[in-house]
Amino acid sequence: VHLIPVNPVREDGLNPKSRKRIMPDLLTEPPAIDPVYEAHVYCNIPSIAERSMEGHAPHYFKLVSVQVLIRHGDRYPLYAIPKTKRPDIDCMLVPSRKPSHPQLEAFIKHMSKGSAAQMDGSLSSLPHFPSHSLCEMGELTQTGVVQHLRNGQLLREIYINKHKLLPGDWTAKQLYLETTGKSRTLQSALALLYTFLPDFDWKKINMRHQWSTIFCSGSCDCPMRNHYLEEEQRRQYSLRVKNNDLEKIYVDMAKIVGIPTRQLRASNPIDSLLCYFCHNVSFPCTKAGCIGMEHFKVIKRHQLEDERERQEKKLYFLYALLATHPLLNQTVNRLQRIAEGKKEEVFVLYSAHDVTLSPVLSALGITEARFPRFAARLVFELWQDGKRPKEHFIRILYNGADVTFQTSFCKDHYKRSSKPMCPLEKFVNFVKRDMFLIFNSTSYYDACHRKAL
Repeated sequence: VHLIPVNPVREDGLNPKSRKRIMPDLLTEPPAIDPVYEAHVYCNIPSIAERSMEGHAPHYFKLVSVQVLIRHGDRYPLYAIPKTKRPDIDCMLVPSRKPSHPQLEAFIKHMSKGSAAQMDGSLSSLPHFPSHSLCEMGELTQTGVVQHLRNGQLLREIYINKHKLLPGDWTAKQLYLETTGKSRTLQSALALLYTFLPDFDWKKINMRHQWSTIFCSGSCDCPMRNHYLEEEQRRQYSLRVKNNDLEKIYVDMAKIVGIPTRQLRASNPIDSLLCYFCHNVSFPCTKAGCIGMEHFKVIKRHQLEDERERQEKKLYFLYALLATHPLLNQTVNRLQRIAEGKKEEVFVLYSAHDVTLSPVLSALGITEARFPRFAARLVFELWQDGKRPKEHFIRILYNGADVTFQTSFCKDHYKRSSKPMCPLEKFVNFVKRDMFLIFNSTSYYDACHRKAL
């Protein structure tokens, strides 16, 4: 008997209304923490076609703006495990090598013609695509490029082909593009843009440089944000110290590579091991033995437990509110101007990092969301009610799943409304006022400079 779900199925294979499963299959989520399953989700290897809920609305609604915040795609590690051979990953783009994409070859050709683009400051000196036969630290891989070619293609099918968000003769003024100064974020943005607007005119591309990973622009002075981040780091440290299994694993791995345990921990081995895991490369070995799957599982499990405790303890949440206010405020201001009928950028792309997306999810109250995987995308859609043109609504989607009613400011609205989205003013009130209530403040400046409660 095949049971057919009647509710929309989420991207992770779960039916949102009913979690009962008749027969387990590999795409369903295991009940307990499974570090290997979670690591696979994090890798986000391009394989199955993605189901997404972007662009869904009653037929009389008009899509007027889309703002997308992405994490860069798969990258080479930022850290090396001392005294081991670095993972042998090729960062040349080879269309015949898997994972690939039908437009990868055209993308490479188009990227090599990009001298006409306007690139802010240091961005102009960065390469437009990865090209080293042995990846450099932090470099985007072919997998990372393909992940964002797929993102761009999916968003094009929905927002351009179906909803006609941008006309064929779109201008530079209709796009707002911003990236941090790393080659992996710039290249991820260009890969997504290439399939979103195939063979775009380079003269219409104006890429702004954001020096801060939390995109705080000119509002970065916030002593209390730093205070909560330090408190959060202390919480992380104390959880790690209490974990005896983790300590044993670190001692064992340090013996294998022949360095002090403290030095191994400082080299952040999970970052490196995830690269071996995602690329299906054997973990490193020395004469004293091999790092194995058991080591990986214990460290990954601790990472997942740390995320769970982080949600409960709320220190990170306080940090997140202050860290993300400048970016959310910029987003809200733009949405308000568009709702008022001003000609603004209708498609916005911020290309960022896990440390950008993670606090945004936390600040919005989306506590069920997983830590941002490679090439994660968070989308803010602005809709106009065709029957009441002055009324505007937003939808928020994370990796294709509609998370609008998981947000702290729209949880209750869901129970009273028949519309599958959130009134724009609820988001505006949250960003302009309610974000500061927990600090007993009325403004970002005041919350940033007030002593801890």
